[in-house]
Amino acid sequence: MYVLNRAPRSLPVVLAGFCSFVSLFLTQPILPLLASIYGASKATVSLTVTAATLGVALAAPFAGQIADRLGRKPVIVWSAGLLGVTTLLGATSPDLHWLIFWRFLQGVVTPGVFAVTVAYINDEWPAERVGAAAGAYVSGTVVGGFSGRAISGLAAEFVSWRVAFVVAGLISIAIAFTLAKTLPPERRFIPGTHSSLLRPALAHLRNPQLMATYSAGFCVLFTILALFTYATFHLAAPPYSLSPAQLGAIYTVYLAGAAITPLAGRATDRYGHRNTILIAVGIGMAGALISLIPSVWAVLIGLTLGSTSVFVSQSAAVSYIGTVASDARALAVGIYVTFYYVGGSVGSTGPAWIWEAWKWPGCVALILCTQMILASIVWFAWAPRLRANVPLQ
Repeated sequence: MYVLNRAPRSLPVVLAGFCSFVSLFLTQPILPLLASIYGASKATVSLTVTAATLGVALAAPFAGQIADRLGRKPVIVWSAGLLGVTTLLGATSPDLHWLIFWRFLQGVVTPGVFAVTVAYINDEWPAERVGAAAGAYVSGTVVGGFSGRAISGLAAEFVSWRVAFVVAGLISIAIAFTLAKTLPPERRFIPGTHSSLLRPALAHLRNPQLMATYSAGFCVLFTILALFTYATFHLAAPPYSLSPAQLGAIYTVYLAGAAITPLAGRATDRYGHRNTILIAVGIGMAGALISLIPSVWAVLIGLTLGSTSVFVSQSAAVSYIGTVASDARALAVGIYVTFYYVGGSVGSTGPAWIWEAWKWPGCVALILCTQMILASIVWFAWAPRLRANVPLQ
């Protein structure tokens, strides 16, 4: 107990980030296996990813409003616990339809961890350190995303894909108890006074810089889910023919993002959000092009650059919200998460038809177009440097 109470201030938000992603993409590396087990198409099994991201998108604004009323810490802790329970229930799925259902419920409870932790950071950290704190949080999401996919691939090959859900569910429950002990209570939180979502939500949607940030979030998750979902099918097919465990292992490239994202957070604080994302987009486009080289190692290098690009962009985007949203900040983050995960839902299932016609080169072309749209959004709509401490109201 003493060790938990003495944990560094950034550790709880890293754990929250880990928790929000360890379960979210569990089925991504085993999509080819699920297609084989259930005799389903690529578009159908990709719904096990889309259902989770769609659940996040639908629930995010409500999680933000609840947190604006009840406080950040209680919502984060309870949501982490519920995420563990729904993940455990996913292991009981008798067929693909039930698996999709439980995946949707996993998504519904995730924003209580994901969106509310971002709002907590923007509330509790000094403005000049928000970027670094957001970077630490995103590093937790990176490691969580990698761990969930690696667990899934290994469990599917050597035991059963259901074991991955059991392990991830128990991890989430353990993190919920840890957060209850280590996450400091809010010191600057002021309960929201809005009686409904409509008025503050409309105010956020009328804010041009917030709308630009929401659109950027759509592009960010679209990119990484299109990249990794269809890279899985690309590497599972001849001439590569990677196994589920090998497909899970490709997510080791996420660790590069975990290493660089805290540095990117500090760069954002120093050089500005817009410049950071523009550099990240250039790196991501280079990675997408490299992945076209017919070699496993080239694909892995491309995925490494692409994932790092996305994590840097995400860190800059979530910290930018806190600089331009002064009221109902958790709701502002919740709306961002909605756009973000709608982008992910489209990115995980939408390219299936492009895959059928043009395979991996077609998916890469789509990813490049999305990255160019992202760069255009931040170039024309974001302020070059915006680091002012916006007062809470």
